[in-house]
Amino acid sequence: MSKSNNVYKDAYNRCLRLLDETRSLPSEPELGTLLGVSRTTVRTILARMEETGLIAWNKRAKTVLREPRPDDFFPEEETDTLAEIIERSFMRRLLAGGAEAGMQINELELAREIGVGTTSVREFLIRFSRFGLIEKRRNSHWVLKGFTRAFALELTEIREMFELRSAAAFAALPQDSAVWTDLDRLEDEHRLLASEIATRFNEFSELDERLHRLIHRASHNRFIVDFYDVIAMIFHYHYQWNKAQERERNEVAIGEHLAYISALKSRDLGKVDAACRKHLKSARQTLLTSIPESRPPLKP
Repeated sequence: MSKSNNVYKDAYNRCLRLLDETRSLPSEPELGTLLGVSRTTVRTILARMEETGLIAWNKRAKTVLREPRPDDFFPEEETDTLAEIIERSFMRRLLAGGAEAGMQINELELAREIGVGTTSVREFLIRFSRFGLIEKRRNSHWVLKGFTRAFALELTEIREMFELRSAAAFAALPQDSAVWTDLDRLEDEHRLLASEIATRFNEFSELDERLHRLIHRASHNRFIVDFYDVIAMIFHYHYQWNKAQERERNEVAIGEHLAYISALKSRDLGKVDAACRKHLKSARQTLLTSIPESRPPLKP
């Protein structure tokens, strides 16, 4: 599924929820700002709503004809949040450029590539910049300042503290919580990827991100969630920074993930803690190996 399709489906579902609150929808530019997507995506959303009888669209007038039904929504598993889509696209852009200090990032180009509004991209970059990894320049340009070993070590200390707490909270969730179904689905995806590792090993990063994101959300702590939304993706994509033995490293990480998932399902806090610590220790070493000692940060 393309990134633009994910953006469209997520925005469409959010626009459906607006129909419960109003008798008519605002202008296309206002909708684009509200949903954080381009005007082209807004028009695609409106066309589908008109086709399914949700609205009457007559130029500027967009009158709501009925309330949305459950079957009007795209399934949640087919959508990612706008923030997740921007984060993943941003990391793909960095990886395509080698993630080298001095790399230029143009927010207009990134927004066009994803199919979202520039405001949403700019807000993400501003949030990301507070960690000192990117810096704003003139004319909607940003520059990557570079990843250092010192930064990586500081990051791992915070990540490990947060994830150990989140993993314990996850194991304590009631059996009827929807997260256990999500965990089952992720376990199946891990096993499938492991069986096809020879040709699909480079798909591990996004699977890695999804598992850890599911775990940390169990913390119900806004500061932990905010931290992961901006920084944790560095860990999940660092597997691709160093191409040496990429398949082997990803294969080992999948095995660690499956052991981690098994521990979570056991709800045994001792097993959860041990599996979590083992995987985080491995991830720390892989991250440090991916950052050469000689790579200097970009000077202001």
